[in-house]
Amino acid sequence: MSTTAASLLSAPSQEALHALAQRAGLLVHWEDANGRAQTVSLDALRALLDAMGLRCANAAQCRDSLNFLESPASLSDETQIVTRVGVPATLPAMSLTAGRKGLPYRVHLEDGGMVDGVTQVDATSGESLLGAIDVPGYHHLEIGNRRLMLVVAPPHAHRPPENARDWGMSVPLYGLRSEGDGGLGHYGALTDAAIASAKHGAQALAISPAHAMFSARPAQYSPYSPSNRRWYNAAHIDPAAVCGMPEAQEAARQLRLISGYAQRESQRLVNWPAAWAARLQVLRHLYHLRERWLDAEQAAALKAFRRDGRDALEAHARFEMLHERMHSTHGDDWRRWPRGLHSPWAPQAERLAIEHADDVAFHVFLQWLALRGLQQAHRQAREAGMGIGLIADMAVGVDSTGSEAWADVGHLLQGVSLGAPPDAFSPSGQVWGLTTFSPWALRQRGYRPFIAALRAALAFAGGVRIDHVLGLSRLWVCPAGAPANSGAYLRYPLDALLAIVALESSRHRAIVVGEDLGTVPVDFRTRVATQGVLGTDVLWFARGEPPQATPGQSAQFLDPIQWRADAVATTSTHDLPTAVGWWTGRDIAWRVRLSRTSFDARAARRARRGDRTALWDAMVAAGVVNEGGQAAAPSVHADSVEGPADGAAEALPRAAGRPPGVTPLDAIVSFVALAPAALALLPISDAIGAREADNLPGTTTEHPNWRRRLPAPVSTLLGEADVASRVARFARMRGVSARRATARRPAHRTVGP
Repeated sequence: MSTTAASLLSAPSQEALHALAQRAGLLVHWEDANGRAQTVSLDALRALLDAMGLRCANAAQCRDSLNFLESPASLSDETQIVTRVGVPATLPAMSLTAGRKGLPYRVHLEDGGMVDGVTQVDATSGESLLGAIDVPGYHHLEIGNRRLMLVVAPPHAHRPPENARDWGMSVPLYGLRSEGDGGLGHYGALTDAAIASAKHGAQALAISPAHAMFSARPAQYSPYSPSNRRWYNAAHIDPAAVCGMPEAQEAARQLRLISGYAQRESQRLVNWPAAWAARLQVLRHLYHLRERWLDAEQAAALKAFRRDGRDALEAHARFEMLHERMHSTHGDDWRRWPRGLHSPWAPQAERLAIEHADDVAFHVFLQWLALRGLQQAHRQAREAGMGIGLIADMAVGVDSTGSEAWADVGHLLQGVSLGAPPDAFSPSGQVWGLTTFSPWALRQRGYRPFIAALRAALAFAGGVRIDHVLGLSRLWVCPAGAPANSGAYLRYPLDALLAIVALESSRHRAIVVGEDLGTVPVDFRTRVATQGVLGTDVLWFARGEPPQATPGQSAQFLDPIQWRADAVATTSTHDLPTAVGWWTGRDIAWRVRLSRTSFDARAARRARRGDRTALWDAMVAAGVVNEGGQAAAPSVHADSVEGPADGAAEALPRAAGRPPGVTPLDAIVSFVALAPAALALLPISDAIGAREADNLPGTTTEHPNWRRRLPAPVSTLLGEADVASRVARFARMRGVSARRATARRPAHRTVGP
């Protein structure tokens, strides 16, 4: 350890620092992916505590900060007490009323009702309890001279029907194609994709995040590094949906954009700066001509949208206006702008907002259009027959230079970056360059920032995928500028956040999917599943333990019947190779091409050969490959869905021999579809047999992340014979899985990397 101020702390000071860190939610001691005990360095603890606003330079400061965290002064009127329907609520330990019995209180229910009572004391813990409330909602508690928020949640989130075997597809927003789109996917193309998928029987369409990005910084386009999770990506607005295709095309013609449109539409990759700049020009042109096409009903809807968006919408629109004016002279980081522009309500920002009121209104207009486009896609999906509709994606963090941080930096962690500790997948760990909610600020603010982000996603969807759902329990945070191995785990109030997820999910009748891949605590998946949050099972990680008797041999792939029922099953994700890419080793080829670290390509290819054999053997055993080595016809499976008695061999076709060189894509799709998961998703990339992945983690410009376009509109792709057959097979196998579920209910294993 380097000789720094932190490392020179006396033993008592180190103890005080550890005590403060633990009380603040930092895990001083933790276990890595290899099961080895680790201790966070004192320097890292100091930096992280400073970032949380907790002074810790010496033992006295540590004690003062600790006393503050444990005092009633740390509570605000927005502090929420979170409980479940029918469960007595516990008063905060540091409140003045904690541990006292017989105190009168009144709960003002959200629906206008009232509940009076007196506190009781738990005989075991000594904590003060409120009587159980049977009405879910966001209520207000009056006790003594305090007024606190009281959240009462249902027992679990909205769930799919029991024994559901639904299926859907997933698409990248940016990669969607439609005629005249100028080289960038839009919400109109999403509507078409949803309708086309529904016609093939899909019950859901999962999409990449639609969070607000940066209009003045089009080169920052990763949907997982947004500016603001409460608002929407204006880059995907369909200009034709604003006032019709003729007007949109005429605007592009007047702006001399047609030739650029044609060039970009012919390309396989999105040219983000050019495509978004051109679309923004068209949208601004149409906005200036709004008197021609904006009818009274639309004008009233826009006005209501701005009124309902309140300060949060105004702040985002002001940021967009200011960013456009500041980035060329002061850069993209608002923290380097003049101090008078560090807040939406600072005098200089107020003055510029008045001077450029029309520009602020334009960005409000864009948000209105973006939400309308998303809602239209979801509505059309449901009308076309989807039971779930769109599934939104909620990113784990935001860019600290974006509008969410600028509007209210106090609710976010400052001076840190989210990431992941070193593991087998990433030996050096990961630093994502993102920030997110401060757990302490969340409690102080009644979890309102989290609720707002969740509601923004559910405003246009029948489900939400929570990226890195482990973040509801803990996140790996690193001091700004430090490597990933200098970080620590920061705990989050899992029970409270899950309760809020359950309440919002129930109100919106929307399913919740948690991306729970990677290293997670032993009981985490079970704990989250009991709350109605579906996990995520990906084929590449659906493995058993490697055979100890044969070192180096690939671990077996689990029979899909052993996958989880309370999960979403899929072939792959945006961060992983496609089915064809995995089978042909395209991901390995990319690692060789980049060769950023010492990478043993020969060993990787040898391991992949073993993995292919393991997957082939599993598919043969599952009966999705026939004796000729081809994907078995679904009708064959349908005749055998009841299966044999326990312990007997299944009466399904078997195929001998080595795995083929050509990707057995139909068999892979069938294999995943047999999982007992409540929902199975087929990425459009695997439906069409794409070779390249959407994203290669750890790269920026070296790999065309978030730029790959589909070769044709989704409706056209699904109309191609091989794709239509593959999608029909996937749907048919989901039916097989459902019929098997009625015949037997096996024990399900947890699937994860």
